Amino acid sequence: MKLAIMQPYFLPYVGYFQLLAAVDQFIVYDNIQYTKKGWINRNRLLQNGKDVLFSLPLKKDSDFLDVCARELAPDFKRAKLLQQFKGAYRKAPYYHETLPVLERILNYEDNNLFGFIHHSLIMLCQHLGIQTQILISSEINIDHDLKGQEKVLALCSACKADVYINAIGGKELYSKDIFKSQGLELQFIQAKPFEYAQFDHPFVPWLSILDVMMFNPMPTIQTCLTTHYDLS
Repeated sequence: MKLAIMQPYFLPYVGYFQLLAAVDQFIVYDNIQYTKKGWINRNRLLQNGKDVLFSLPLKKDSDFLDVCARELAPDFKRAKLLQQFKGAYRKAPYYHETLPVLERILNYEDNNLFGFIHHSLIMLCQHLGIQTQILISSEINIDHDLKGQEKVLALCSACKADVYINAIGGKELYSKDIFKSQGLELQFIQAKPFEYAQFDHPFVPWLSILDVMMFNPMPTIQTCLTTHYDLS
């Protein structure tokens, strides 16, 4: 059984979904500390040929709270963020196919940050045809005081995984020998460059999955998700 574990990211790039599609079970951390300058509640879209940040505004609170304890800002205007996407992609070739799922995501009424992002991942997986089971870390019976590699190993054991796949960025964090000693094969996934037409502008890579969906037909996206990466 193949397992992956990731932080919850809002409308992340295509590599996140390649990892999701490559495993049988995918654990999303909810009981992990929110990082202000990470990608949990923000990403990038294409606007007038440039990459532009978009974000979910958060209620002011302690920077030491876990993601599951953070809330969206009371004045978060879902319609305004939706309008930003509409303005950016209205003329994209697959705008009308993508807009309904974006509306379901942004109009979701849960104000909890993790709940909102978790729902968005479920909606996107349904739209993209990804059938991987998505689990929530705090609901798995392990010692949640564990950190780093030890926590990953505990989650793998609890889920009876025999292969653990991690994003390439974790290559310096985990030891294949230690995983092997626990009966686990450790693999790393790296997305290959995936270039496509973005109106008449020079290509801007690694934007939100929404950009991929706006400019590509579903068969092309699904081929990218299932084959356009390297495992090592």
